[in-house]
Amino acid sequence: MTPFTYTALPSRVVFGAGSLQQLGREIEAIGATRALVLSTPEQVASARRVAALLGERAVGVFSEARMHVPIDTARAARAEARRLGADCAVAIGGGSTIGLGKAIALEAADGGFPIIAIPTTYAGSEMTSIYGLTEGGVKKTGRDPKVLPRSVLYDPELTLTLPIGMTLTSALNAIAHAAEGLYAHDGNPIIALMAEEGIRAAAAALPKLAADPHDLEARSDALYAAWLCGSVLGNVSMGLHHKLCHTLGGTFDLPHAEVHTVVLPHALAYNAAAAPEAMRRIGRALGLGADAGAEAPGAVFDLARAHGAPVALRDIGMPESGLDRAADLAVQNRYPNPRPLEHAAIRALLQRAFDGTRPAPPDTAG
Repeated sequence: MTPFTYTALPSRVVFGAGSLQQLGREIEAIGATRALVLSTPEQVASARRVAALLGERAVGVFSEARMHVPIDTARAARAEARRLGADCAVAIGGGSTIGLGKAIALEAADGGFPIIAIPTTYAGSEMTSIYGLTEGGVKKTGRDPKVLPRSVLYDPELTLTLPIGMTLTSALNAIAHAAEGLYAHDGNPIIALMAEEGIRAAAAALPKLAADPHDLEARSDALYAAWLCGSVLGNVSMGLHHKLCHTLGGTFDLPHAEVHTVVLPHALAYNAAAAPEAMRRIGRALGLGADAGAEAPGAVFDLARAHGAPVALRDIGMPESGLDRAADLAVQNRYPNPRPLEHAAIRALLQRAFDGTRPAPPDTAG
């Protein structure tokens, strides 16, 4: 076996229907007394419910979280936390809200502003020390241990009202985290096991949720997948797929999960010939069989299309005139990826993603 190093991230997970009721105990466990509850405008009712549950331990609600964490929103949230004397954040929602909590924690000294995350999507941000801020049309990401949520409450009952469209793209977003973990240069056998199981669980939950969005067991399986896939992302370096998605999302203000859904099959196709073992594992997780790795990128595309998720950048607001700029930005800074970053090939990848063309096996992909 190839030698490896594995560092477990120090977060606590409380999983199961009704877990929200344990929030007070989690606040006490981190020694906090003044929680600022965070949400998007659309989830302010959930934030107020959380604040009511906390009673005097909640000092306010900040419900202005936005996609890609614009720097102005981050500054406003930091100012509100200071004004209220908050000593922790409770973030209820998806990656946008949890990302806003991370933006506040990033400013605190020595991890002095802990976050409790209550995910209501399958984004997986709650299991990573990755943060992102968008300024001047450019999204910049980084890692810092002090932004890792101290405690995560996974309550599948809170995901029952997640619209089916968002359910599908959010789960495919989770699959993207695990897929890149399978060919990351700093991966290891533990991460590979988590990644394959995360992909399997997410893919198995999707048809059940498409048939019945209120299937609590399937919702639980999808959250389980999000936990695994997010944990994978939190332990490895990101490659071409995440770089492209951060570029497209931050620069062109495209919806986060939808961008991941559209780009993933094409990023996998780009890397397929250079990462055959990763493709084999992805194919196996998708039920293709042990020797069908070459079909994995197309199978991910089919999974999205079969359940009505978007498969073309043009359908989620991407201007074709921006493809050249996106390709330029994608190769501007070098980062680890199984296949070398080639501008012409990445530009062609983006065109196929824009058009919604099903990726071909690696021996015939352009």
